[in-house]
Amino acid sequence: MKIGVISLGCAKNLVDTENLLGILQAGGQEIVKDREEAEAIIINTCGFIESAKTEAIDTILDAAELKQGGLQKLIVMGCLSQRYKPQLEAEMPEVDRFISIDEYGELGHILSRELGVQIPNTYGKTPRVLSGKPWLAYLRIADGCDNRCAYCAIPLIRGPMRSVPQAELVAEARRLVAGGVKELNLIAQDSSRYGIDFDGRLHLSSLLKELDEIEGIKWIRILYLYPDEIPDDLIETIRNSRHVLPYFDIPIQHGNDRLLKAMHRRGTKAEILDRVNTIRKAFAHPVLRTTLITGFPGETLAEHEENVALVKAIGWDHLGAFTYSQEENTPSAELPDDVSPEEKERRLAEIMAVQDEVVRAARESWLGQTDEVMVEAHDGLTGMYIGRSAMFAPDGVDGVVRFRSDRDLAPGDFAMVEYTRVSGQNMIGKDTGR
Repeated sequence: MKIGVISLGCAKNLVDTENLLGILQAGGQEIVKDREEAEAIIINTCGFIESAKTEAIDTILDAAELKQGGLQKLIVMGCLSQRYKPQLEAEMPEVDRFISIDEYGELGHILSRELGVQIPNTYGKTPRVLSGKPWLAYLRIADGCDNRCAYCAIPLIRGPMRSVPQAELVAEARRLVAGGVKELNLIAQDSSRYGIDFDGRLHLSSLLKELDEIEGIKWIRILYLYPDEIPDDLIETIRNSRHVLPYFDIPIQHGNDRLLKAMHRRGTKAEILDRVNTIRKAFAHPVLRTTLITGFPGETLAEHEENVALVKAIGWDHLGAFTYSQEENTPSAELPDDVSPEEKERRLAEIMAVQDEVVRAARESWLGQTDEVMVEAHDGLTGMYIGRSAMFAPDGVDGVVRFRSDRDLAPGDFAMVEYTRVSGQNMIGKDTGR
């Protein structure tokens, strides 16, 4: 059967999609990229915030129109299905089956019945099929979350934290590297607490040490480290590793202690500053990334300005900011959403304007330096190669490196690039030939 698969949302959702592709391929189905060719379409949705829900609904409706042609089956899975399945079933009869995350253990059986073909019921056990660049992969080390941040619906959707046993992760990492993966990005809702559900202790350092020994791996990056769970021994593990990058993705969410408490976040601004200072003392050139929320209920102008001041004080290498989105059934949904949409957007723009200044100054300090860059594409129009150094994650947040070279380079190759210019978030340079 010709099946089209559409993946929406974050990298953690992408891993689910790749597990789906694994069982579809194992069942001998043909995966097609052109929706017009598909006899069935499966959409893996996100349902985290309002904009993601809107994107998911629009995507479903667009796909449903193809039923007027050759599309026979439309199936929707993922976070939106998990969160709103009864409502969706009542309101969207054009969808043949909504599959919740709780049903993934029976995904093969469900798809076999719905599609009329034989799909093995081995979701998560059959090797997943990478859907993106073959030289990089995401390694999901845990699913679910126990943090219960006031604004977040993830625990309602994904449930409590469940860490993947270390032996399974190492085996998957070895398989991925043997298949050509050079960059592993570790992900979870809270990577810093990996393994705490095993025995009450943190196991991320142990996992990193074992992954670091895999021959053939080039870069190991950790995403989503909570600031209160970056102990000194984790920093030391990263400092002593061969392949684990000093890349610290620390979503602090706010720079004011009252707001942090209102958000049900652990830790304080002083503790955030302490961890940042400790990291900067441990590494010559660490990369620091964060996420902020602006316009949380009750946020005063003075508290917003304190948030902005912390952006200046820390000087994040990468920063993403979002306006507060009220999510039903979360603790903050009970609070009055008292910052107007216009003011939220103004505060967001101010944060990003300050961050742009910070980034430009930081990027300009790199001019004249040489960095190792992984090639990812070649721009036929400009003749430039596009890639990333270790300081740039692959999720489209951090920017890229664009450079010229007299050599013929292929995606996945590495080049030593001298930085000559800054362009927004991106670095421009030239291949040194080394």
